[in-house]
Amino acid sequence: DREELLEILIDPVKLESYNLSPVDTVQLVEASNKLVAAGAQDTGKGRFSLKVPGLFETLSDIVTMPVASNGDAVVTFGDVGEVRRGFKDPEGFARIHGEKAIVLEVVKRTGENIIDTIENVRKVVAHEQAAWPEQVQRSVSVDFIQDKSTQIRTMLLDLQNNVTSAILLVMVVIVAALGLRSAGLVGLAIPGSFLAAILCLSAMGLTVNIVVLFSLILAVGMLVDGAIVVTEYADRKMTEGAPPRLAYSLAAKRMAWPITASTATTLAAFLPLLFWPGMVGEFMKFLPLTLLMTLAASLVMALIFVPTLGATFGRAGGAGDAETAKRLAAVEDDDGGSSDLGEVRGLTGGYLKVLGGALNHPGKVLLGSVLLLIGVQVTYAHFGKGVEFFPDVEPELAQLQVRARGNLSAWEKDGLMREVEARILDMHEFKSIYTRTGQNRESKEAEDIIGTITLEFADWTTRRTADEILTDVEKRTHDLAGIHVDRRKQEKGPPVGKPVNVELTARDPSLLPGAVARMLEGIDAVGGMINVEDGRQLPGIDWEIQVDRAQALKFGANVQLIGRMVQTVSTGIKVGEYRPDDSDDEIDIRVRYPAEYRTLEQLYSIKVNTANGPVPIRNFVTITPKPKIGTLSRSDAKRVIAVKADVAPGVQASEKIEALKTWIAQAGLDPHVGIEFKGEDEEQAKAEAFLSKAFSAALFIMAIILVTQFNSFYSAFLILSAVIMSTIGVFIGLLVTGQPFGIVMTGIGVIALAGIVVNNNIVLIDTFDRLAKNAKDMRGAILRTGAQRLRPVLLTSVTTVLGLMPMVLGMNIDFVNHAVTVGAPSTQWWRSLATAIVFGLAFATVLTLIVTPAALMVRANFQAWRAKRRQRGVEEEPEREEPARAAE
Repeated sequence: DREELLEILIDPVKLESYNLSPVDTVQLVEASNKLVAAGAQDTGKGRFSLKVPGLFETLSDIVTMPVASNGDAVVTFGDVGEVRRGFKDPEGFARIHGEKAIVLEVVKRTGENIIDTIENVRKVVAHEQAAWPEQVQRSVSVDFIQDKSTQIRTMLLDLQNNVTSAILLVMVVIVAALGLRSAGLVGLAIPGSFLAAILCLSAMGLTVNIVVLFSLILAVGMLVDGAIVVTEYADRKMTEGAPPRLAYSLAAKRMAWPITASTATTLAAFLPLLFWPGMVGEFMKFLPLTLLMTLAASLVMALIFVPTLGATFGRAGGAGDAETAKRLAAVEDDDGGSSDLGEVRGLTGGYLKVLGGALNHPGKVLLGSVLLLIGVQVTYAHFGKGVEFFPDVEPELAQLQVRARGNLSAWEKDGLMREVEARILDMHEFKSIYTRTGQNRESKEAEDIIGTITLEFADWTTRRTADEILTDVEKRTHDLAGIHVDRRKQEKGPPVGKPVNVELTARDPSLLPGAVARMLEGIDAVGGMINVEDGRQLPGIDWEIQVDRAQALKFGANVQLIGRMVQTVSTGIKVGEYRPDDSDDEIDIRVRYPAEYRTLEQLYSIKVNTANGPVPIRNFVTITPKPKIGTLSRSDAKRVIAVKADVAPGVQASEKIEALKTWIAQAGLDPHVGIEFKGEDEEQAKAEAFLSKAFSAALFIMAIILVTQFNSFYSAFLILSAVIMSTIGVFIGLLVTGQPFGIVMTGIGVIALAGIVVNNNIVLIDTFDRLAKNAKDMRGAILRTGAQRLRPVLLTSVTTVLGLMPMVLGMNIDFVNHAVTVGAPSTQWWRSLATAIVFGLAFATVLTLIVTPAALMVRANFQAWRAKRRQRGVEEEPEREEPARAAE
């Protein structure tokens, strides 16, 4: 950060011996370093410009410039001072692994490819390095630290492996259930939908990133649902003897509306997420975009490409024997009765027995599911891991922020930084240790931060966790006197700063320091919070030079003259600019005293020239220490002081914020002081509010689609109630895996689950409505509906669950290096979301196969009771009329 400088160091003793003042030399340099355009002259033979060149071109121009004369003797700058080319006074220092370093921090432009950018930087550095002198190449090393391209490549490879694992698991299940030929037709939906989505993203100017890759993993299990339903139905028809062309034609026609409705409801679940505002929405927007494009493409694949290819290449899968044909014929009987279902064996037969028991007591089944919903939520409230804003992911970087108070010079700050640095240099779990003394001008750091140490961790498979390493760092540095070391892990996801951020505001600034002190007491009382900082003014001194204007006027001095003289003992007086031959940029020219004269005592010795000769400025200047004034913040015309804190490892920020709010409500703080929670709590509240609205909007859109599809409010209500009931599985999953409820990730998981859960219910109820038209016995129609939809429901659910199971288990199978790892950071990102979908869908499958038929049975029983009551009323009417006629 240091800029080049041309210094003119003038010796005050020599100046006085020549009866010169600093102001004289400054004015001389300012007047001499000019290019004067003196106009033009017309000589009659042409017009010529006139110039008086005076710009400094070399250092010797300044050294030999005369500043005074005495007779024939000329005094030059070289006689009264020294001219040298150097740098401005350092404000900070940088080191890598304890060695002095010049650090170039490269930031890519918005929208550029980070991997290409870093590769280009490496090429430029290698090209320039090759031109260095041989001695420099041997003595200077070039290191690339905090290389994000390596991290991104690793994460992309992990997610690509997860995509491959998901596809393989899904295909294994489909092959086992439908046979190789039918599975091949279903499998075509995966690359076809992926290709369409990636092409659409590319057309929109978007690139593949970690969110897009996870979206593809999430989509693997869902995009084959429509193809499975069509292929499974066609497989049944071919087993009954229909030719492939007819079977796939019937399947496409029969399942067109159910599949379209189910896909539309899934799209409806993700559609509101496109309008997510703020940083979180900008980060997560790729998920709904990718899913919308992928699922829309899967609908085309299921209803057009799969039937077309199936008509040509399709054959009955491995269920073509006579026994299977007989079983399928019994299940496919469309008379709605249950006379042949007793002959069904195997998985379907076992399921029908369980379903038959549930249909005998449908009211109890519904009541039990409602009680289970309430019970699970109450259980999670008492025994769950609380709520988090964003998942806690193992970081690649951490930062030590060193804080100290007082008027410290850059060298004093660097001395303290070296003490911290020395305590951790022998730790071998860091890939790089980058120390920077001084504050980063571009970041909003606390004013008492004197420097930071950025720690780049080694590969996560070869070290302890970041929390364990940072705890070790804390033990090594806690006894350093005069400083405090804050340990901060790299933020994953949208940057929100410290999780606990309380802003105190007041119109009367004098109320704030006391309120901040009380707030710090509350933080101590609540506990579980570390790295606490506040924005109160720091102790320190500013020297104020007060000028007695009347007295100064008597000596012919003024504030401007005195201010310029004071600059000679500080940063110097800028007198112009100079462009060296070896530089494209101009550098400042500054005049000041040598280092030994730049002291506070020297201020009193500064003399100004007057009509009566040089006079010390102490005659009309008073130097007074004043309290240092730092940054003052305001919000809505009120003074603001923020109190910020991190939470200890293993502690949920939401719990501590709620506990702190409770303490504030009971503490009786000054009512004239406003208290507002910002940072993570504010972003969490915004995300929670948006996701609640998005969930409601998704349900509303789904309801419109379902009512249009079934022309029945009860069917629509029944399907949507499954969405609410599926949260039982979500909370059970969080309890089993010991995860907190993530506002962002689990919230998206619940919304995604809503779009997935309705699919099987739509197809099941559509099948029931078709069978019920010819049914004499509604119970038999419901049993036959369950028997027909059992296999496709299980297939669509199992494929989605298996596609996400590696994420839930945190497992990564590296197909290139033939390695299996558990707990990779790339899987930690999405584990909460995947857990919500997997456990929610697993429970929703039970809902679809047991509770939904029970609800249909309740409606059938109610309709039968109402019809019987109406019939009884019709039969009783003639009986009442007979006594009436007799009475007449």
